[in-house]
Amino acid sequence: MTDTGSSLGQDPMDFTDSDPDSATLPEAVPAAGAAVDPEEAGPDPLAGVWDVVVVGAGPAGSSAAYAAATQGRRVLLLDKAEHPRYKTCGGGIIGFSRDNLPADFKLPLQDRIHAVTFALDGRYTRTRRSRRMLFGLVNRDEFDLRLTQSAEQAGAVLVTGVTVTGVEQGAEDGRTVVVTTADGRRVEARSVVGADGSASRIGRHVGVDFDQIDLGLEAEIPVPESVSRAWAGRIHLDWGPLPGSYGWVFPKTDSGTLTVGVISARGDGERTKEYLADYIRRLGLSGFTPSVESGHLTRCRAEDSPLSRGRVLVAGDAAGLLEPWTREGISYALRSGRLAGEWAVKVAEAEGGADVRRQGLNYAFAIKAGLGVEMRAGKVMLAAFERRPEVFHAAVCLIGAAWRAFARATQGHTTFAEVMRDHRAARKLASIAGR
Repeated sequence: MTDTGSSLGQDPMDFTDSDPDSATLPEAVPAAGAAVDPEEAGPDPLAGVWDVVVVGAGPAGSSAAYAAATQGRRVLLLDKAEHPRYKTCGGGIIGFSRDNLPADFKLPLQDRIHAVTFALDGRYTRTRRSRRMLFGLVNRDEFDLRLTQSAEQAGAVLVTGVTVTGVEQGAEDGRTVVVTTADGRRVEARSVVGADGSASRIGRHVGVDFDQIDLGLEAEIPVPESVSRAWAGRIHLDWGPLPGSYGWVFPKTDSGTLTVGVISARGDGERTKEYLADYIRRLGLSGFTPSVESGHLTRCRAEDSPLSRGRVLVAGDAAGLLEPWTREGISYALRSGRLAGEWAVKVAEAEGGADVRRQGLNYAFAIKAGLGVEMRAGKVMLAAFERRPEVFHAAVCLIGAAWRAFARATQGHTTFAEVMRDHRAARKLASIAGR
């Protein structure tokens, strides 16, 4: 859907886009300051030695490029796709995502969610409501485009249509690394951030290891205005029939579509497909033709998996950073991307192998001290949820404290780790469910 201090200086609950025409994307602004001098670099926009090269222009990559560029460094942001492009994702912007956006970022919200309808495999349905907004919904093509524009405005150079094939690092104390591309070009950098998705080539170079892989399936379903209005301001969450699975309906009211998806552990693709088809049918949406049907593997890192190798760091999906239970990844991408951009600058400035290793370890510590703690709690919750989803359903539907904890987590006031640390009842619930 899934550092708490707001960088926007706004009310913690205020997701409001102050731009009345928020659905209209701003025009791209030319990169300032960091652009390569044509006389120096020649016709190739990738030429020259860059302080930071970021591979992948999703939320993690754009955040890394923005963080490095705001420090006045020469930053190159590469992506194989042209923006805007479709991305398989529910598009939920929870409080932690909002709080880690660039300054003055205008969220292109499609809807503002105040209610959640919960179901247990289509049964025992109950709707819970909040007077204050829970989270917002975006279309990823609009959201990601705005993030790349923010990175450009900060001074990063964006080049799309470039497929990165790998990274080459020489001697341990070497001052640069080389990013190789499918068309044979070699891009030289003092540091590299890999943010090229869950099947990351940069992640393979670093040696990222995963202990949880899930299959998400999704359909974008255009619906009549009357149906769209009925869903406005409300999402649907269904605890599914497969261990650890759930389904969701996220209304993109401004564009008249419903994003309907399911996720489950990889390995039973046919039953996951059946779950999505049954879910759509139960919701009364099988009569509408999807405009897009897609699938995606989410990969969650093993706790001891590396986050750097030499002058190369990884962030977001490339590092396997996401919430294990809900599989929420946008906030993890934004937070880890910002940290990766900040530490990539330190790596670029590092003198010698020892200093490079120290900065890589410091980056890993920053990730593990924040996102790592949250992921550990999420894995505990997922293990319990896999065994007893009915306990979670009963808690969030019937126990006020459980519902409030869910709401506060989506709003960005707390994390699952903090809930389990501070509330004995939450620890007891996880223990009961895990039996």
